[in-house]
Amino acid sequence: MADVLCVSPSLQVLCVLMLFTWAHTQNVVVFQPSYLTAPGPVVSALLLGNTSGVSLSVRTVSPSNTTGSIGPPSCAAEVTQWVLTREQVGKTVERVQLSLERSLHLCGENETDPDCCSNPLCVLETLQVSACVGDTPQASLLIQAKIHALLVPANAGPDNKTTIPNPVYQPLGPCPCDLTFRACDVRCCCDKDCSNEDLTLFASHCLPGPFGGQVSPPPDYQCSVQSAENTPDWFPFLCVHSPPKNNPFLGLFYRGNVVKSKPGPTFQRPMLSAPALVNVYVEGSPILTLNDQYLTIPQKVFGQCVNNAPVAFLKNFQVECVTPLHTCPTEPPLQTLPEDLRIPVKNGEGGDVIVEVTDEVAIDPSQSISNTNGAASSESLMCENVTLALDYQFFWKENSITNITLTRTVGAVPLNGSVVLTTRYSAVFINGDFMSEPNSGNPGYQVGRPVIGGFMDILDNNTGSIQRTSINLWKSVSDGLCFTNEKKPVLFGENSTSGCLLPVSRQNLTQCDLLRETVASLQAALTTATYVARSGNPDPLTVTDWIDISFVMLNSSATVEDSTNSCYGIQSHQHIHVWSLITGTVEGRPQREIRALQVSMSTWSLDCVGGDDSPCVDPQETWLLPITSSVTFTDIPVNTEPPKTSFQINFTEYDCNRNDVCWPELAFPFTRYYTGEPYSQSLAKGLILVFFFVAASILGTPWRQVRQAWNTL
Repeated sequence: MADVLCVSPSLQVLCVLMLFTWAHTQNVVVFQPSYLTAPGPVVSALLLGNTSGVSLSVRTVSPSNTTGSIGPPSCAAEVTQWVLTREQVGKTVERVQLSLERSLHLCGENETDPDCCSNPLCVLETLQVSACVGDTPQASLLIQAKIHALLVPANAGPDNKTTIPNPVYQPLGPCPCDLTFRACDVRCCCDKDCSNEDLTLFASHCLPGPFGGQVSPPPDYQCSVQSAENTPDWFPFLCVHSPPKNNPFLGLFYRGNVVKSKPGPTFQRPMLSAPALVNVYVEGSPILTLNDQYLTIPQKVFGQCVNNAPVAFLKNFQVECVTPLHTCPTEPPLQTLPEDLRIPVKNGEGGDVIVEVTDEVAIDPSQSISNTNGAASSESLMCENVTLALDYQFFWKENSITNITLTRTVGAVPLNGSVVLTTRYSAVFINGDFMSEPNSGNPGYQVGRPVIGGFMDILDNNTGSIQRTSINLWKSVSDGLCFTNEKKPVLFGENSTSGCLLPVSRQNLTQCDLLRETVASLQAALTTATYVARSGNPDPLTVTDWIDISFVMLNSSATVEDSTNSCYGIQSHQHIHVWSLITGTVEGRPQREIRALQVSMSTWSLDCVGGDDSPCVDPQETWLLPITSSVTFTDIPVNTEPPKTSFQINFTEYDCNRNDVCWPELAFPFTRYYTGEPYSQSLAKGLILVFFFVAASILGTPWRQVRQAWNTL
């Protein structure tokens, strides 16, 4: 069992579980893994099995000169330069750790400290850790220590911590294609580990786009582009100041409050530096309790429910776990106490918040019980206060947690033989009064991101807000039937067609109204939204960020009468048509906006005719009716230029598309071509600058010379 080869991470997890089960059943102890390589001063392994009464010893070993193998394990301990510690992490699991008790810096020329490393290869030895019961070894762990000395530069500062930039201003990964630590990734031209020789091999085949490290260069009118050598005299007055935080991918890397620009003069404004890094929560980081333990809620991992799964910041989930019961539960998570759930949790700002627990009693617990062996009788055992649901709500602001509420649903479960209990666990992150939702762009939609739908929700203060929901298509899985099929969201810019199958028999043709209602309810479940977001980061309180969805309903007066073998007016196809428009660019990337969305239905007639008449003869035999859905995206052509005059039509001197010199763009910031700020503001600033130039000319040297010449006449 201990010789199983575990290569991939998933196989390693499986091996640990198999070793744990084997060691527990055999009542022995084993090391996992049984062989380690220590490239650093700390190395650890797991000791599985019944560890009570087991002692650990460490010694230095060497292979035999004749056989080349290590001798049998021994319980005799030796004095080494390593410190052995053990920590209980489970009932039958211990973490064994070895730490090097010496310095790893390289000795200087005249240094006499015996604790330093005389050679670059500081430590090269083989260690054997033995787990013994008395004087009898039960298991052994071999560690090959190969540690090099630390090369510290002479001018190293006192603080060697890595500073992570604030994700509000720039992505955490400046080179997203750099996937291998201290190794050159092929076609990743921004990888700092690639030498000049490596870059020459694939310099012309770099990974495209920002995720390959190639960000579009800033335009020429940016104030940060011009250098001191080639800056013209007029450049400081006509350049555009755009902070680096204006990034179209900002909403895809960071979820939080929008940083709004403050109006004011931008000439010679200093660049804003990122705020100092603090110990706060970021998206995906585990939530910690006050004693530095993970806050755990039962979740599904690889399709299986895990009782102690960490909760990730800003990651919503809702799972259902199925547990067979033969006896009344006595341990969490099925048997919990409110005082055990009211635990302090770190809020991310140096403080803590207490989980507020509210108990609810299930009115009908039978909805969570299935597969009972017979009906519950008066003699059956009743399990009281069984936990049926744990619903967490995390209220957050920026990078911290402000409050946590927990609704615990309990009920009485009748135990007559054995039952199968279904429990629900969920976690929802709410920013203010709104649930955290991922954006689909900033601000324009990004191709491949979900189209954001919504519906009106009236709050307690009689104010309306739009809650997000998805606009879906059919997703064919398993047997392809509509009642078992899943749904997939509509992705922006991607046309798609999908469907499912509905079993229909001749008996259904006698109930056409019921058949039409069934098909209509299936199609209506795909699109429950009444609004669609214009951009990829809509505000739920701003109505102008949303557009009404147009539903094209059927004309009931045009329907044909049904017969005994046919049904008409069945909404078997739903089509979603989306019209989008490019409204501008941010850093050279087009920003797309949805201008209209229409949902239309196509009806079909279902007749019991054709070559195969067996379904028409046998009322119990069924055939499959296809129900389909599709989406089509249409780009609206953009024509923002004013209509051409007869002079522009006949002469091309002022046509910027057919001439190298574009006279209409001579005064670029004062024309409609400049979209960095509203036209009224740019025109006002331009007139102010013109006034200053005129005033300087009148009050300056040229006007003084004109007056002197005039007075001499």
